[in-house]
Order: sequence, then C-alpha cells, then structure tokens
Amino acid sequence: MRVHVQTRGSAGPPLLLVHGWGGDHRVWDALDFGERRVIAVDLRGHGRSPAPATGYTPADLAGDLLPWIEEPVVAVGHSMGGQVVTALAVEHPSAVRAMVVVAPAYGADEAEERLIPGRLAALRADGAGAASRQLGPLPAPVAEQLLATPGHVLAECYAGMYTLPGAFGVRRESERYLARRVCPVLAVHNVPEAARWEAGLPAHPRSTTVVWPEAGHFLHLEQPARFADLVLSW
Repeated sequence: MRVHVQTRGSAGPPLLLVHGWGGDHRVWDALDFGERRVIAVDLRGHGRSPAPATGYTPADLAGDLLPWIEEPVVAVGHSMGGQVVTALAVEHPSAVRAMVVVAPAYGADEAEERLIPGRLAALRADGAGAASRQLGPLPAPVAEQLLATPGHVLAECYAGMYTLPGAFGVRRESERYLARRVCPVLAVHNVPEAARWEAGLPAHPRSTTVVWPEAGHFLHLEQPARFADLVLSW
C-alpha cells in the first residue's frame, strides 16, 4: 500500500504527523515546526491515497506508514490518528521514540459506547453525510476533506476503532492496549475528564498529560503556534 506523503525540513528526529478521521495531510499546514523534518501522511482512503475496500483498522493504517520511517520518529496523531500512532508504537516499538496524541479517539466511556452501533449503521448507510452530522460544525478545511472521503472508508475506519476484533476505542479495551506503550507519551486533551483518565494510566516516566479545557476537538488548529511550541519544548 503506497500512501501519499508530504515532507519538509531536515533536522531530526523527524515528526510523523497523522491526521484524524476524514482528514488529510493538509490539516497540519498551519503548524510551524521550524527546521524539524516533518512527514505528513494521507492515511489509506484519505486525501490522495488509494481507497481499497478493506484494511482500515488502526494497526493496518499504522503498517502502511512503516516504509516512510527510516529512523525512530516522534509520532503525532489527532483523534483517529491518536489510535494509529498508538498502534504504531505498540506493534512496531522500534519505529517510535516518542508520541503525541491530540484529543485521541480512544477511551470512550459507557455513554459514548452506547452510541457506537447506531453511529456505525448510519455511516454504512450515508457515509460522509452521517459523519458530518455526528461530528457537528468543523473547521472549513476539515469539513471539505471529510466530504471528499469515501463513505466506505469512514465506516470501516470507525468499525476498526470501535467494533472489530482487536479494537481499542472503548475504555476497558483502551486501558489494556495503552498499557503496552513503552515510549514517552505527550497526551493533549480538551476534555478534563478524559485527561484525568489518561493521566491515571500506567505510562513511561517521561510521559505527561496536558489539558486545554477552553479548546475544541481540533485544538491544534485553534492554537497552532501554542501547540507547535508545546510539542517542540516537550
């Protein structure tokens, strides 16, 4: 599987930037990481990458990225991308020296878990239309990217995160899977309860959790300079 990638900069260690559900590499364009080498990907089925019928679990999506990793990366993932970089770190630990998860799409509590079957059924029936309704108002570039994403991709990615065997999106499964991460993790949340939950998990001693309660789900787009500074200083 050959995915589309945009690179810039030359200083290392490289940052591997992984967008969320229905996005593509352009969501990171507003972030300035200076001279740091950046690898921004379009996951399978998103942006300019091919959209096969299958292969949309977080582990599948993470595996697609391995050919682009020539040295251990700092893997940065937003929302679904948080699941993808987690799978990359768990399944291929030698590829990831550290990771940053931004409003990650794991740790769904019982209230959210009850919504999953209905949401998946709606996605299978109405693709991007259902996804737009479920997400609510989005930043303009993200809304355009979501509407351009094939419906089967959105549905299969959602199933890969929450319902297929091995999915770790719901909280009890998240706790088991995240315990397998061995690298430092910077977790940036906008929901205080989710931040408290993640901060209570077993983690590398250099891991840290930050919460920006004033921000929305796309906090790295709302405050790009602050986010870039946080990542680089960490």
